Amino acid sequence: MKTIKEINERIKNKDAIVVTSEEMIKIVDELGAKNAAKEVDVVTTGTFGAMCSSGVFLNFGHSDPPIKMMKTYLNGVEAYSGLAAVDAYLGATQPNSDDDIDIDYGGAHVIEDLVAGKDIELTAEGYTTDCYPRKRVSTTITIDDLNQAILLNPRNCYQSYAAATNSREEKIYTYMGTLLPEFGNINYSGAGQLNPLQNDYNKTTKSYNTIGIGTRIFLGGGIGYIIGEGTQHNPNTAFGTLMVKGDLKTMNNKYLRGATIPKYGSSLFVGIGVPIPVLNEDIAKACAIRDEDIEVPIVDYGVPRRERPTVAKTNYKELRKGKISIELNINGTKKIEKTIKTASVSSYKKSREVAEELKKWILNGEFLLTERVDTLGKGSSKPMKAKAKLVGDIIRKPPIVVNCNITIDEASKILIENNINHLPIVDENNMLIGILTSWDIARAVAQNKKSISEIMTRNIISSTVDEPIDVVARKMSRNNISGVPVVDKNGRVLGVVTAEDLSKLIGMRMKI
Repeated sequence: MKTIKEINERIKNKDAIVVTSEEMIKIVDELGAKNAAKEVDVVTTGTFGAMCSSGVFLNFGHSDPPIKMMKTYLNGVEAYSGLAAVDAYLGATQPNSDDDIDIDYGGAHVIEDLVAGKDIELTAEGYTTDCYPRKRVSTTITIDDLNQAILLNPRNCYQSYAAATNSREEKIYTYMGTLLPEFGNINYSGAGQLNPLQNDYNKTTKSYNTIGIGTRIFLGGGIGYIIGEGTQHNPNTAFGTLMVKGDLKTMNNKYLRGATIPKYGSSLFVGIGVPIPVLNEDIAKACAIRDEDIEVPIVDYGVPRRERPTVAKTNYKELRKGKISIELNINGTKKIEKTIKTASVSSYKKSREVAEELKKWILNGEFLLTERVDTLGKGSSKPMKAKAKLVGDIIRKPPIVVNCNITIDEASKILIENNINHLPIVDENNMLIGILTSWDIARAVAQNKKSISEIMTRNIISSTVDEPIDVVARKMSRNNISGVPVVDKNGRVLGVVTAEDLSKLIGMRMKI
């Protein structure tokens, strides 16, 4: 029906019809997809959110005398230097080498500061050779001092993103933001009906109509290109991603922002806009996708496993209301009705701004479309082959338990005779009601306590046999405890896992 060459001629003549994907919805409603395809030349899309898989290649130029940089730091953030002598790659999520700063200022913040033209402290060390005799260098640079600063992001512009909630009794901190206990909130991400890949997706072929390798895009306020499928790209499940590149020197820190996600890490918020040429009716129809058409699974991040359970499904229209009333499916059997607050961890306002800015560039004849040189690949999102070691593999059996009617002296003898420091307290049905430690015994003696019920811990941190030991280790560290009882689904005690058990396992791993 139309070609990109014809559309570019209209752009040059400033008579192309360009609309955002939001505007396209109304046009298709009024005219139908067939007439909309005749009317509209280009649909602009946009997204703006945290894109952790981002970073920048930098070339610093040679010092005098020359140095082969092997450990390179920019404002205290290490950049990978296993390349040529003065090349480095700075990742957005790299934390600061100063433990007092850590994630509060990481790679993403350095990238934003470079774009803003700020001074950056560069320090580097290397090993000496005949052609690279210098050992160390320390100087101050700005982006203008760099020969090249190429933003190259391995995985950006996610087509789909699950929303996150939390079933645990404690607050947790994730890349989806802070999640409150007991399904206290739902966080979501993504531009929905403005998303580039959603607007270009062909549901029949599980591929993309126009987006591909070589597509020119809006990237961080400058011009960039799609250079391939992003990592973990999987169009078969509508989870496409893009690998993109662009010249950092042409970008604007309005559309590249460093951020710290509380108790998780740093990330780079990236603005990406992709123009979609409306070549035919099918493309026009695809560009009219609505928020309510995009299903969003709500996943329980309280389960710290690769395969987290989906507790409900919704869509972007419902999520944007600020709260939703849904039925949660717990453990595949129990269902509860709940009204939950929702919040976006990306910016729809900035996504719209990206689409509008790209539209302006095209209307002004400043941005021409490109033909893709190849389609995006089929991708792959296979899991890592490493197996998790589970609590059930290391717990002591049978469990040593007591009821709360025994005396403190009797409990002391059990701890000593069995060479243990943790004693689960159970009721007549072997249900866990508390835990006693050797420290509790010492405290009881010092405070002249008389009964087990006075000194046992009732607010118990527990585990299950199918929980990975890495998760248990984090529980112990987070709660400053040295052991956790292991229970079955009914709360009956199966054993105890201690810090000593984990230390032995780590020792075995190191020997292997």
